[in-house]
Amino acid sequence: MRELLILASALSLVACASSSVQPAGGYASYDALKVATEACASKGGHLVLLRNGDARDISDYTCEKTKAGAQ
Repeated sequence: MRELLILASALSLVACASSSVQPAGGYASYDALKVATEACASKGGHLVLLRNGDARDISDYTCEKTKAGAQ
């Protein structure tokens, strides 16, 4: 059941038209960050905290596209 919930969360993040991450609750828990990081990586990017963002608030993270040749 937990895997299904994680998969559903990841798919909902991938389906978002916005580049910001917005799971319910807004708290940047370990699980929320893991799901957001995996969803972002599947789109060819990496999850970053916005400048002057609150690390505890998941809405202050965004998915940035990884530059070609960068690792």
